[in-house]
This record gives sequence, C-alpha cells and structure tokens, in this order.
Amino acid sequence: MTDKYAVIGNPIAHSKSPQIHKMFAEQTNQDISYEAILAPLDGFIETVERLRKEKYKGCSVTVPFKFEAFNLVRALQDAQPMQGVCNQLATKAGAANTLTFHQNFVNGDNTDGIGLVRDIKQNFQQLLKGKHILLMGAGGAASGVLQSLLHEHPKKLTIANRTLEKADKLHQLHAHLSQAELSTCTYSDLNGSFDIIINATSVGLSDIEIPLPSTIFAPNALAYDMMYGCETPFIKFSREHGAQVADGLGMLVEQAAEAFFIWRGIRPNTTQVIAALQIPW
Repeated sequence: MTDKYAVIGNPIAHSKSPQIHKMFAEQTNQDISYEAILAPLDGFIETVERLRKEKYKGCSVTVPFKFEAFNLVRALQDAQPMQGVCNQLATKAGAANTLTFHQNFVNGDNTDGIGLVRDIKQNFQQLLKGKHILLMGAGGAASGVLQSLLHEHPKKLTIANRTLEKADKLHQLHAHLSQAELSTCTYSDLNGSFDIIINATSVGLSDIEIPLPSTIFAPNALAYDMMYGCETPFIKFSREHGAQVADGLGMLVEQAAEAFFIWRGIRPNTTQVIAALQIPW
C-alpha cells in the first residue's frame, strides 16, 4: 500500500518538493506518494487534521506555516504529553518544517539547519569550524538554522538585522549553545570580514539590495543565499566582490533528504537530485 506524504504551504504551486521526493522514492525503491497542498492562511490546523484522518504518514511544512506547525505540536504536547513531541532543533527554533503522523501522536522536526550545513560542507567543501560567519536576518529562516551552525563550532558568528532588537532576541536564545563568539549588529554597523556570509532574509523576492560594505568578504569567502533559482542582488553583489556564491537549492534538497530519512529510515543520495534540478542563472 502506498504511503502518502505532502508539503503544505501558501503559496505552494512553485514547490519543488514533490519532484524531489519522487526522485528520492525512485532512487530508494520506496512506495510513497507526495503532493503539494495549498492550505488557507487561516486553515493550517484543519489541513493537518484532514491529512491525519486520511492516513497520511507525514508532511513537510513551508512558508508561512512553520511556526504554526511547531505551535500545533506543542499544543498537543501540553494537552497530553504523548500526543506531540518536538525535537531539540524545532524547539530552539520555535518552528517545525517536518511533521510525522503516528497513530496517536505527532512528531515535529526542523531539518533546515541540517540541510544548510550539509550543503555547505558536503557540496561546497567548506568547513564551518573555526570560521567567521555572518548570518543576515533574524526571522524564521535564521532562527531555523542558527543552532545547527553553532554546533559546527565556528570561531565567531555575527547576526546582522535591520532592527537590532530582533537580532538580540535570537542571540539570547542561542548564546549558551556554543563557545563561539556570538554577536549582533545592524547592517549599518557591520565591520570586519567573514569567511561565510549567509543571507537568511527574503529581500531577494523584491530585488531590494541590503546595503553591505564590500569589506565583509574575507579571501575565498562563500556567499550563500537561501533563495534559489535566480541571481539575487546579494548574489550579484557578492560575485562582483570576488566571493564564491551559492544559492539555496542544495539546502532545499538536503533538508528534504533529512525529512525522507526521518520518515523512511533511508538516506537518499542528494548529488544527482541537485544536479537534475539546477537551473543556470
């Protein structure tokens, strides 16, 4: 019997997740289906409950429902501890992107940080240990990956954001997790150079350019934009100043592979999937 999975989001028509999981299933001989489901902005919980009643095995969660997914699992856990369980990464991020449906309870995980770190280390051959890292943004995307970045033991990690208050809040939640020097600043106060610069903002969607000093790029720096499929202003700026550039396609595939492993107990090969989906820009 085919096991059913889905990705829930709004919008969702652009999602590559069904294609990714189809390739994973074919590669590993798993009998699954995986579809994209558009949930109303005020109907995420109802959509999840429908999937559970229809015997789906789990779902991925994308924008704008990751915080709601976490809150749903926590609400189940608060109502009865064995009804919902969130792993440490989801708990620290306050967001879940992977739900697993068991008979009487729901597991919530966050695979975004694992996906980002694997892409940087395995696909771009960049170590994070001992490096100076700049994380741009302090919203859900940044929160979802910060713990995984700190687990790699960078020497220094700076969170830069338009408003210092949000960056400071993220700092306070994670300061005890690493021996790294963790600091915050606004974009206008950025100084020094960084080995890895990660754009976790959504400004690429509107072609707005974040005002960055050209001096932030250390020699052989990697500039990584979580957006994928196009040359964002951040990618263009970074390339013009000599940095190696990367978009978030690899992160998307790697985080999906981690979800697939959670659901199926098999880790697919991601290299051929990334190559198949890569679009020149």
